[in-house]
Formats: sequence, structure tokens, C-alpha cells
Amino acid sequence: MTEKDALQPIRGDKGATDPGPRNIELDRQNPDILIPPETDNGSIPNLKFSFGMAHNRLEEGGWAREVTVRELPAAKGLAGVDMRLDSGVVRELHWHKEAEWGYVLEGRCRVTVVDPDRNVFIDDLEAGDIWLFPSGTPHSIQGLEGGCEFLLVFDDGNFSENETLLVTELMAHMPRDVIAKNFGIPAEHFDNLPPKEKYIFRLPVPAPLDEVLKGLPNQRPHNPYTIHASELKPTQWGPAGATTIIDAKNFPITNMSALIIDLEPGALREIHWHPDGDEWQYYLSGEARMTVFDATSKARTFNYRAGDVGYVPRTLAHYIENTGDKPVRVLNVFNTPIYKDISLNQWLALTPPDLVRGHLNLDDVAMAALRRERRSVVK
Repeated sequence: MTEKDALQPIRGDKGATDPGPRNIELDRQNPDILIPPETDNGSIPNLKFSFGMAHNRLEEGGWAREVTVRELPAAKGLAGVDMRLDSGVVRELHWHKEAEWGYVLEGRCRVTVVDPDRNVFIDDLEAGDIWLFPSGTPHSIQGLEGGCEFLLVFDDGNFSENETLLVTELMAHMPRDVIAKNFGIPAEHFDNLPPKEKYIFRLPVPAPLDEVLKGLPNQRPHNPYTIHASELKPTQWGPAGATTIIDAKNFPITNMSALIIDLEPGALREIHWHPDGDEWQYYLSGEARMTVFDATSKARTFNYRAGDVGYVPRTLAHYIENTGDKPVRVLNVFNTPIYKDISLNQWLALTPPDLVRGHLNLDDVAMAALRRERRSVVK
């Protein structure tokens, strides 16, 4: 497509052609930025960043890239990491100042956790499964045969995957005589400690889980650190789509909640907001758009596709609409343990009709529509 034939920033009698230079592909992917709806107004901050624009850290057998408040300044409450580990490759033993919520995107991996009660927890996960490691709890992740890719979400927008607390760095920065005294053996036995972090490195694919568990203490936590969410049955909302909720009600240990949304072409995740949690979105498939509304008539519309991150600060109204010809799947993570939302449709439907009509000047058809179930809307 040439610049002459490209989408132009014109809506009715507003705007004018853009003769270039311009990034036509970027404009094509963001039509509601180039040609905003008439309803957009004021100064909503940018609420989109693509992992395709994130710096990628390449390591032996894997990689990691992050979207934090540095890449997406509005995302103060949550940050995310996309990570890939090949067969046997390990994200080394470490811990965080923040809680870590994980979602397996592809393949299979093994997670290992030792908690403050000296419980040992090991589990094998596949695509769609989830984990939660509380802050300060040491853990590791290892790719099984074929490797894995997973998404991590942390409950602090200032988080950086490059600033975790690593067992290799811990040992490298403690006096050697102190390490020897700590373990009660001569210092020369620690002569081969790595001088710096390993971070991501290769090991053989581990033995089957049941074999590994036989060699470990039989201590497992009452509230497991994983949930096999791939086995959960979504709530189907007619032909338009489905939702799956993972929060403290079905995953007790978590301090973050999640809503997985599936939208068929043309379907809408209705206008709503979340009263007590920021929303960190990751688009897994399809094409969608979202308008976000704030006080004093501020509104802005964004376009998303697979690999993009969206963000909605708590209490701001928004929707998600499938604008493509293929299903949309979007993962929404919240920095609160219980999922909550307020539906515009349900709010108005449950409010006394005369009060609603007095506010919005609605006719009888619109009033009736508020009171009936909307088959085309995913709740």
C-alpha cells in the first residue's frame, strides 16, 4: 500500500490527508488513534503498549521482555513479562519483592517453590494453567520437553525482571568465610560458585514429576501455588462469547484475580468498570478496540491485537469489542484478590425506571432494552 492509497485522518468534514512520511502499517493497526471517534475527548493517557516494541533480553536457551511503568507510564499498579524457556532451560532460583502471577501461554513447564513454613511444592503446568508466588517466596521455573512460553504479572508497575533477587548473586556477594560458616564446611568447597547471575540457563529436561517428588520431603502447602485453570469450564454467554474467572474464591492463595474473555466476531464485553482494582490486559488473539472514559468528559479509544498490552486504571469505564473476523481472547489481571465489576447495563436496569428516564430522556423502547437480558453482550 502506498501513502497515497493509505487510510487518511479524515472524519466527515474534519481532518485532512497525510501526505507523509508516515508508518502506514502502524496507522492501519490503530485506526481509532488516526481517526478517533467523535466521542473521544480530552486527555486520557496512553493505555497501550505492544510487547513487539519491548526490549528483548536474549539468554542461553530463552528470552524475556517486559512492559512496566517505564514503557507504559499509566500502568502504575501492575507490570508484565513475556518469557520463553527452551527444553530443560531454567529461570534460576530467585524471589521478588512483589507477588508473581503467571499464565502458561504455550508448552509445558515445571515450577518449584519452598515457602516460609518449609513446604516444598512442585507442579507441572501446561497452556492455560496459572501460578501465584507471594512476595519473598523463593521459586524457579523450568521448561519441560518442547519448552514453554509464559506471561508474568507483578503487583507493582515499577517492577523490573532485571532486578530480581537471585540465588547466584546472593552467593556471589556474601563473604566466602561467612558462606562456609553458614553451611558448616570448609570454604574451598565453594571455589566454583558462579561469579555473577545465571538468570536463564540450560539444564537437562528434569525427570518425571512423580520420581522427583519421591526424593523430597513429603510437605506440601494447604493452599497450592498453582491452579490448573486449563481444566476450568468457562461461563458461556450465548453465542457471543465466554468468560473464566480465577480469583481467591477458586484459587485461595492468590492476591491477584483474572478474567479470561473470549469474544466472537462483532461481540462486545459490555460497558463496565472495576471498583477496586487496576486492569492489566494481554491480548492473546484477534483484533479489538476499547474506549476508556474518565471524569470531566475525558475519553479515548485504542485498538489492540495479539501481543498488545492494555491498561485500565480502577474505576474508569470501558468496553472491549471484537472488531475483526476471528475470535478475540484477552487475559485481564487485577491487583485485587476478588474479581469485581460494575455493569452499566445492570446499574441502569436495577435503578428505579423514573429516575433513569429523568436522567437520560430515554423512550419506551430504550427503557425496555435496559430491563431485558442482552444476548449479544458478554457480561
